[in-house]
Amino acid sequence: MVARAKKAAASPDTGTTLVWPNDVKTLAIDVGGTGLKGSVLDSNGVMIADRVKIATPYPCPPEVLIKNLKDIAAQLPEYHRVSVGFPGLVRNGRVFNIPALSRQVYGGPEDPGLATQWAGYDLASALAKAFKVPVKVANDADVQGCAAVKGEGFEFVLTLGTGAGTALFSNGKLLPHMELGHAPFRKATFEDYLGNSARKSQGNKTWEKRVLEAIGAYNQFLFFDHIYIGGGNGKRLENLNLGPNVTIVPNTAGILGGIRIWDLDDTPTA
Repeated sequence: MVARAKKAAASPDTGTTLVWPNDVKTLAIDVGGTGLKGSVLDSNGVMIADRVKIATPYPCPPEVLIKNLKDIAAQLPEYHRVSVGFPGLVRNGRVFNIPALSRQVYGGPEDPGLATQWAGYDLASALAKAFKVPVKVANDADVQGCAAVKGEGFEFVLTLGTGAGTALFSNGKLLPHMELGHAPFRKATFEDYLGNSARKSQGNKTWEKRVLEAIGAYNQFLFFDHIYIGGGNGKRLENLNLGPNVTIVPNTAGILGGIRIWDLDDTPTA
């Protein structure tokens, strides 16, 4: 059974502020290239249930993802709203770039049919219909960043997993998402050199050097005050001397950011 909010705007697209009960519960979901994870958070961002995790199915068109997310929710306590971190470019709840789930198999080539199904897909509205509560969908790096940033100056988030995700914050405000992992780096892109496939093929030591080089390269055009590194591979850097303006954040931030994004992100909610 899904809990109901005390009061909510009839049409979130109008920009009217949603009002939540003091004990608001948030179903927070982290969609990854290898796993789908979810838990319910209380009003302080504390998980009130152990994370439920299942393997990401392949192929994974929109209807398959939605079914699996509903299966996760069915194993968790009741909630008032849903936050979803998604591995691709999301604007106003619509998917515009989806490298991970546009493949028939993990790490395989892009499948044109799957890419077409995801392009422009209104995931937030589809999930709001499925869950019957307000839903906010954002890039997974944006969600992780919401759990990590301090709200001081210009903060940059880099997530290292299947690919390389990024998020930008200015004085605690989440800025519009840009796929900075696709920016040119060396003779390819940051994602090509920092993603999990590159780590496996080149080895951890070479990959670590590439990450350090990438941090410096990003700072040459972002001039960030602080960088937060997360994702499944972020923990591999914990023993390195990364400097005072670099923080490694736990992968659980993909879940915990699910509550804070409602405060830091002002894009429309489905």
